[in-house]
Amino acid sequence: DLIVHVRDITHPETTLQKATVLSVLKNLNLPSHLLDSMVEVHNKVDLIERYKPTEENALAVSALHGHGLEKLKEEIEKKILTATGKKILTVNINLEGPQLSWLYKEATVQEVEVMPEDGTARVKVIIGNSAFGRYKNLFPN
Repeated sequence: DLIVHVRDITHPETTLQKATVLSVLKNLNLPSHLLDSMVEVHNKVDLIERYKPTEENALAVSALHGHGLEKLKEEIEKKILTATGKKILTVNINLEGPQLSWLYKEATVQEVEVMPEDGTARVKVIIGNSAFGRYKNLFPN
């Protein structure tokens, strides 16, 4: 669903390495949307003082120190959701009904926050459009 190209930005041949990787990817005859949505990551930015990517849409990270990893995670999540046609939603459910079980079977449950005072829960899920449509039909309230 997504290509993440991680480069050692401190390598003296980093630009040539990028060109080689792109050439190999093009020769694999991958769908153009995969190449167009590729995430470019410049790693080891901690070794270059005040590093700023010169390439548009490149993300600067230091895997060693954790710098930029949260932004990278957000970008990957956004692109994967777009590529797969899924979305992240929070739904309120009644714990006495079958909704939670259904969501575990048909979606990816990320978080469940139980409200014991009224027997409900807030459930954060990753779900496709068709599955969400089925959910709304099965559980209209």
